[in-house]
This record gives sequence, structure tokens and C-alpha cells, in this order.
Amino acid sequence: MNLIQVQIDSDLKQVLSGFNALSDPLRLRIVDLLGSQELSVGELRSQLDVGWSKLSFHLKQLKEAKLLRAHQRGRSIYYSLNLSQLIILEEYLTTHRIFAPIVPDSSVKVEMKNSRSTF
Repeated sequence: MNLIQVQIDSDLKQVLSGFNALSDPLRLRIVDLLGSQELSVGELRSQLDVGWSKLSFHLKQLKEAKLLRAHQRGRSIYYSLNLSQLIILEEYLTTHRIFAPIVPDSSVKVEMKNSRSTF
């Protein structure tokens, strides 16, 4: 295996890890909440109405996929999105969209619930 192949494998693992982390509805809700501001674990728990253990598990999954950043302020841990990792996922999708043989119908607009974007 050469150096280029190792880099490709590393990049692919990063992309797979990111999409896997985003495959859960609760983790998507966490990402959506963090899309506009950083929040503490307590604030996330309150807004999501989930238990500490469940929230901790899902935050860990997002952190391991490098989709979140965490820092401690006082006694609280605050989370925010790691935009550089989200850009990697976006670039991966853009590459496949650009080179796709089938062009989607431009008259169809898809709106994501609770999202600021229209595709």
C-alpha cells in the first residue's frame, strides 16, 4: 500500500465515520441545535428531553466522528459544531453530485424540517 492509498483510506474512514454518526435521529437533532450556537450538556438535555446517559452516548459518537468540539467552562461542558469536519462531508457529497450522470430536476425543491437551507 502506497502513501496515496493510505491517505485515501484515511479520508474515506473520516467520511464514513461522519455519515455513520449522522445516521441517528437524535444525533441529527443535536447537530441541528448546535447549528446556531454552542450549548452546554444541561441545555442540550433540557431541549432534547433525554436522560444524561443517552445524551452522553450520542455526544460521544459525534465527538468520535469529529463533528463536535467540546470545551469546559466552569463546571459545564459546552459543545459546538466542528465546521471543518462538516465541510469534509459536504465536499464528499458535492463531488458525487457534480459527477453524477443523472441531473436532478431543478424544479423540485427539498426543504429540511427545522433547517435554514433549501436544496
